[in-house]
Amino acid sequence: MAAEAATIPLLTPYKLGKFNLSHRVVLAPMARLRSYGNVPQPHAILYYSQRTSKGGLLIAEAAGVSDTAQGYPDTPGIWTKEQVEAWKPIVDAVHAKGGVFFCQILHVGRVSNQGFQPNGQAPISSTDKPLTPQNEANGIDVADFTPPRRLRIEEIPQIVNDFRLAARNAIEAGFDGVEIHGAHGYLIDQFMKDEVNDRTDQYGGSLENRCRFALEVVEAVANEIGADRVGIRLSPFADYRESGDSDPKALGLYMAESLNKYGILYCHMVEPRMKTVGEISDCPHSLVPMRKAFKGSFFVAGGYQREDGNKAIAEDHADLVVFGRLFLANPDLPKRFKLNAPLNKYNRDTFYTSDPVVGYSDYPFLEDNA
Repeated sequence: MAAEAATIPLLTPYKLGKFNLSHRVVLAPMARLRSYGNVPQPHAILYYSQRTSKGGLLIAEAAGVSDTAQGYPDTPGIWTKEQVEAWKPIVDAVHAKGGVFFCQILHVGRVSNQGFQPNGQAPISSTDKPLTPQNEANGIDVADFTPPRRLRIEEIPQIVNDFRLAARNAIEAGFDGVEIHGAHGYLIDQFMKDEVNDRTDQYGGSLENRCRFALEVVEAVANEIGADRVGIRLSPFADYRESGDSDPKALGLYMAESLNKYGILYCHMVEPRMKTVGEISDCPHSLVPMRKAFKGSFFVAGGYQREDGNKAIAEDHADLVVFGRLFLANPDLPKRFKLNAPLNKYNRDTFYTSDPVVGYSDYPFLEDNA
């Protein structure tokens, strides 16, 4: 019994810059497709507050930085006054329960079609190479992608500025900070990965050139809201949405080292074992070299369970562990980890439906099962 009472590594406190976290179990940013008309909805208040614990860190689902940033139905934005106002009660609910809340900011780039774009224009990217139609994450809709338009060099500062303004808006909405979405085949990743980026200007070719856009975004956002409120999510090893890289380890290391110049709060990396969405594969690579290279706090994500999450903390492979599907299905995940209680099973069929309750805020808490 005495052994049971020992605090597991995931539930030890951590000082994340100016934020005092009571544990290391982080809610992952997960698209839920329930922000009708790109505006966060009141039902998100319950969803996020259910998953809040005092001193816990939550990362909100990705919010688009502009009207060209969307590629999915009913994903939230943070570029209009209406969107900022709609986020405020959601953020307030998380703060009321003592949580720390970061807003993930995103541009999808070519992972879009003209139906999501202003005036039916082509989506923008580092390239004009189209994406093959594919079963999207919900496994039902086959997403058709409009061939993208390659950004001209003089347009790139405007996109950097969109991220800067989105970060300012997030702080205006009350968020404690922002996470720049630089992973999973979206716009920033489309610049970084050599399988996508075929530019011949200063934003393409060498590793330094391919990472230039990402680092310009980091610098602009850090200058706008303070580096102590900025994180970034990266997936150098992933090949989501046809965005692989020929040397992911070099890419991950270069980014980890380069980020140190800006003094940002954290780097959130997706494990190499997550080559594709939701599938764990055997993999010889590790994030440990990036963990050692990056001077700020290091988060890991990708298929973690209680046991390997504890191990990641105990072996100092990470400072915090980010949980997606388990947290989606278990609003009281930290408590369940503490008690080593059984977990609710998640239902993949309702991940991306538009119902404001079912598969969203109706997963039971431990006491509901008693």
